[in-house]
Amino acid sequence: MLDFRRMIREDCLEKEDAFCTSECPFHLDVREFVKKVSRGSFNSAYRMYANAVGFPAIVSELCERPCEGACPRRDLDGAVALRMLEAASVRYASNTKPNNYNLPAKEGRIAIVGGGPGGLACALRLANKKYRVTICDMSSKLGGGLPRAMDPGVVLRELELQFMYESYSFVPDLEVTDIEAFASSYDAVYISTGNGGADFGFSGEGPFPMATRLPGVFIGEETAGASPVRRIACGLRAATVIESYIKTGVMKGAAAVPHTRMILDPEALRHSPPVAPLDGELYSKEEAAREASRCVRCRCDACVRHCGLMAYYSKFPKRLEEEIEATINPGTLDGNGTIVTRFISTCNQCGLCGTICPKGIDIGEVLRASHEALSEKGAMPWAFHEFWLRDMDSAYAERSSLAAPPPRRERAGSVFFPGCQLGASNPEYVTEAYRYILDKKPDTGIALMCCGAPAAWAADGAKHSESVRAIREAFDRLGSSEAILACPTCMDMFARYLPGIKTVLLYDVMALWGVPAVQGGGTVSVFDPCSARHKPLTRLSVRKILVESGHELEPLPYEGARAQCCSWGGQISTTAPNYSKWLVNNRVSEGDKPYVVYCSNCRDIFAGSGKPAKHILDVLFGLGDWTRRPPTQSERRRNRVFLKRALLREYWQGTEQGDEENMRRLVINGDLREKLDRNRMLEEDVLSTIESCEKSGRVIIDTQTSRRFGHGAVGSMTYWVEYSLTEDGYELTNAYSHRMAIEMEDIGNGRKDA
Repeated sequence: MLDFRRMIREDCLEKEDAFCTSECPFHLDVREFVKKVSRGSFNSAYRMYANAVGFPAIVSELCERPCEGACPRRDLDGAVALRMLEAASVRYASNTKPNNYNLPAKEGRIAIVGGGPGGLACALRLANKKYRVTICDMSSKLGGGLPRAMDPGVVLRELELQFMYESYSFVPDLEVTDIEAFASSYDAVYISTGNGGADFGFSGEGPFPMATRLPGVFIGEETAGASPVRRIACGLRAATVIESYIKTGVMKGAAAVPHTRMILDPEALRHSPPVAPLDGELYSKEEAAREASRCVRCRCDACVRHCGLMAYYSKFPKRLEEEIEATINPGTLDGNGTIVTRFISTCNQCGLCGTICPKGIDIGEVLRASHEALSEKGAMPWAFHEFWLRDMDSAYAERSSLAAPPPRRERAGSVFFPGCQLGASNPEYVTEAYRYILDKKPDTGIALMCCGAPAAWAADGAKHSESVRAIREAFDRLGSSEAILACPTCMDMFARYLPGIKTVLLYDVMALWGVPAVQGGGTVSVFDPCSARHKPLTRLSVRKILVESGHELEPLPYEGARAQCCSWGGQISTTAPNYSKWLVNNRVSEGDKPYVVYCSNCRDIFAGSGKPAKHILDVLFGLGDWTRRPPTQSERRRNRVFLKRALLREYWQGTEQGDEENMRRLVINGDLREKLDRNRMLEEDVLSTIESCEKSGRVIIDTQTSRRFGHGAVGSMTYWVEYSLTEDGYELTNAYSHRMAIEMEDIGNGRKDA
């Protein structure tokens, strides 16, 4: 985690300047400027522009437009016309008067040698800060070459406007020849003599404005032949350097401004033709707003643009890194930092951010390590993951788990490991796939277990270690170190935690071995699960199978290496249900054709939202239609039990019985069953709660309706049930749960025991 967090701090390009800002001699924040213009806020845009350039009416006319040369739209449909937008801010601002700050006069006498654009800019900034400024020039007028470069009336009005609240002294017709003697009368001197002007023998390397060998004397880049606009920019920077010298006594020139390292996501650019002004020269307010809207406000934001989690919460990497630090190592007195606890637990570490980041920064890895750190401190709320950890336990329970050698064999050459969710979604997925595998490779055993992903996502190290150990022991017992997996997530878990087991995905071997003859076809879209991001062979195999079975494929905007999560990964629906719903809606709206998936969780998520979807095994074995509803959480548990019994009966003469008879004792209507599933309350837990209430006698009875009320602990949750007695069981009327425990005292005959 430290390496990735260091990468965020040092390598992340999020805060890099836009290309236009990097080229602008004034370093104008163009992103914010065009934002103001696009919404018609010309006063605000003008104020920002004036603060950056000093003399907005002059700069907007004379600027050489280096920003437009750097605009990424330039080669697409034409650069954003920034100089015309700057002119529009000057033209349409209703208040162009500078701010008048009532500041006390500051100590320090500063001389400006040269009254051209650079000297005036430096004088303006220093006068704004209430230093005593004297401008000296060989001529009798201020402005240098500006009146020759543009309308003299505009120059005069602009100088009068910007200096209207400031005081300075002007010494005309003065030629400075001995700079050392001249500088002895001032605290600092700025030499801004213009093209061909005297440089007094100062030379050196470094960014302008430059600190000379004389204490307090600085020189601008005008003597190097700079344009009027660059002289103004240099003068403004010189004012900052001079003020620093007066305060500290340290001579140093302006720091070099590094060129932007910005890398723009190509998808940020969409064709948008330039806006041409009707009068041929100047924008109207509406035209300026439309042209400003063409700006993409360049930012390295691919992670936020494409990662659903970061987009939904508007979290950018550098701010997120700070919030993670404050969460893991809080500065509060009670040591409780919860700034991004939920956010950390909502990431499923799918790897998309690292794939699309130009620097390869994987925010998911940072969040995974942060999750582990919080879990080790006991600071991660148990409610985020408890249900799924209990579900994982059920997959390992005796009634659901199985590790069996091939039929009529003692040892396995390979093991089919379908994962805990494939059979929970539809037991036939596993029985049909296993039948197919045995036909092609008869020495294949089977292991019905969980790969440990829920524990890894919950950062429960102990439980995850138990899972890894159980899988390794099962493979050892079966005598195999090769696995045929049906779930891409399982493959990720094996690769990370069980590298000693050689793995291959079912769909890759099916593409190689051949698939059953399939009737049908039509146009579909393949939805790649996020766990297939780094599995190009599998992605090709699935598409090959579908094409060979008569289907036409329509691509989705996010697939392959850029596959996005369906909302199941990390089992985030309990941590952030609103975000989870938003994610599902985004996924199902990305294509109008039915989806074919090769992750059962994706299929169930999409089917539950009304999107026509099939698992690839549905297609190959003719198992279901496009609208088959996903099983409830209670049905998923029962499906696992049924799957084990079905396999035992077919291959190992098993006669193990399930608990269907017991569940028939509980009657639940359809709407209530949906509510239980929505709240992740299992029917078997509800029945267990009722039976516990009846056994303990802790029941409240409504004498008018005969309905009974009780509660019981289920894990760390408390279930509340309302029910009636029937001839052979119970009828559930209502149920709900909450995240608290109720401590009871022993009671006998209605009184506390002595």
